[in-house]
Amino acid sequence: MRQMLFQFMLTSVAYCQFDIYDIDNYNYSLDSTRNETSLPLIKSLIFPGWGQLSKGDPLWKPFLFVGVEFFAIHSSFSYSNKSKKLRYDFENFADNHWELKRWYDNTKVIFPDNWREIIVGTHKLGLKINDKYYQSENLEELLQRFPWSDIQVVRDRDFYENIGKYDQFVGGWDDDFDNPFDSEGNWYSEKKGNVETVILTKRKDYYRNLRFDSNRYSNFARIATSAILLNHILSGFETILNSKKREPFKSLSIELRPYTIVNEDGVQLILSW
Repeated sequence: MRQMLFQFMLTSVAYCQFDIYDIDNYNYSLDSTRNETSLPLIKSLIFPGWGQLSKGDPLWKPFLFVGVEFFAIHSSFSYSNKSKKLRYDFENFADNHWELKRWYDNTKVIFPDNWREIIVGTHKLGLKINDKYYQSENLEELLQRFPWSDIQVVRDRDFYENIGKYDQFVGGWDDDFDNPFDSEGNWYSEKKGNVETVILTKRKDYYRNLRFDSNRYSNFARIATSAILLNHILSGFETILNSKKREPFKSLSIELRPYTIVNEDGVQLILSW
């Protein structure tokens, strides 16, 4: 027993002298790569034109990048706001002029031979009844269990896309009903391309135009945002392409040190200036 206790104490003393966090206590291989990046590059990547200004370049250079930056930012916000306003407009318009019960009733009139297949369809609307969710393909079954007053359509992004895009949901619009398969009146058919024919109503067509304009401005906003990023990159690279000899204290040093400790790999990233 004494011998075991002595061995335990000896082992404890030995291991307490070993610092598991000291890298010198491990066998490891070390390699490194070092790259010096100019501060003007970093400055221009942060704010276009800043690097050119700090280098003493002609003023038209920083003014050019700053001008592009503010123009792109303004365009991004402007187009984004226009897109949002139009989105609110077309959503409110749909809320006021498209109804689930009307869709169900008019579908029977528009497609008398296959109205059940149209209701089930290939595209779905979300339905909510007493905090439980269903899909429009089950509408006929749900009507046997619940009154119309309990059935609510879920007006999400898919809803606003479906009612403007697919003939399956054209019956929900509240235009005065007439023949939907001629080319005139409140309800009419319009040929798209060489094959597809779309059933429209005057209000559905107006809704589609609002939604189209909203999506168009949203795309413009994304392009403007991409221009902001590109402006940062171009401003940064311009400082490299037209750089003068840099002094040591005006440079940022990035050192990457891959190393291996026992069986674990790691990387040290060191920034200095």
